[in-house]
Amino acid sequence: QVQLVESGGGLVQAGGSLRLSCIVSGSISSVSTMSWFRQAPGGQRELVAAIFPDNEINYRAAVKGRFTISRDTAKNTVSLQMNELKPEDSGVYFCHSPGYWGKGTLVTVSS
Repeated sequence: QVQLVESGGGLVQAGGSLRLSCIVSGSISSVSTMSWFRQAPGGQRELVAAIFPDNEINYRAAVKGRFTISRDTAKNTVSLQMNELKPEDSGVYFCHSPGYWGKGTLVTVSS
C-alpha cells in the first residue's frame, strides 16, 4: 500500500524557517515526480514546488528564492526547505506523487 507521510510543520514567526519532509512508502517509483502543494483556509490547493524524474525543478513564483525542494532517492524522501517565511505561506502542505496524496502538515506563520 502506498503512503505519503508529511512532517515538519509548525508555528513560526515571519522571517523564520521550516523544513518539511515527506516519506514515501509502497510501490512508487523512487524517481516519480514529487510535488508539494499547499492550501490556505478557504483557498484552493496550489502547487508550491515540483521535482521531476530528470531532477528538473519548478517553483511557484511566490516562493522562488525562498523555498528549496529536494529528494533523497535512497531514503525515498522529498523535502521542502522554507526560508524567509511570510504569513501568506500559511496553510496545510501536502506531499503529492501522481495518484497519491499525503494527509498534510500544517504551517502557520505569524506576523
